[in-house]
Amino acid sequence: MEEGELKDTDHLIDIQLDEVTFVRRRPEVEHERAVAIFDLLEDNHFGIKGFQGPFRLVLSLAENRLLFDIRDGEDKPLRKVILSLRPFRMIVKDYFMICESYFSAIRSMTPAQIEAIDMGRRGLHNEGGAVLKERLAGKVVVDHDTARRLFTLICVLHARG
Repeated sequence: MEEGELKDTDHLIDIQLDEVTFVRRRPEVEHERAVAIFDLLEDNHFGIKGFQGPFRLVLSLAENRLLFDIRDGEDKPLRKVILSLRPFRMIVKDYFMICESYFSAIRSMTPAQIEAIDMGRRGLHNEGGAVLKERLAGKVVVDHDTARRLFTLICVLHARG
């Protein structure tokens, strides 16, 4: 299944982060999580060959792996996709560093300085989304924006405190 083959029903109607991996996070990180989930549920393209959506998704981290627990609209398990976290490590690390700079910048820097940092942040976000889309290829089909928002949630799962 390719991105162009997605049907109107191929989308997420619910997304959860596994409570086992949930920790209390800074308000900025919680805001990123809430916005990513809201945006995902408002507009996403998510499909699995051989299954018809809509889908529910539980994301979790387990043993240095990212787990996509994909369910149908009635919450019946359909497929679990497990991805190594190794390809994401450097991007997530860089993303956290630039987010720290961004969160500090919005408190004290000029709009031009904030925009420069935000451009870097968006670039890393795009890179993370592209890596995720590539890693999901052959298992799950997502569009660019859905991959970017899911990458945000991967970063949230990595956040500690």
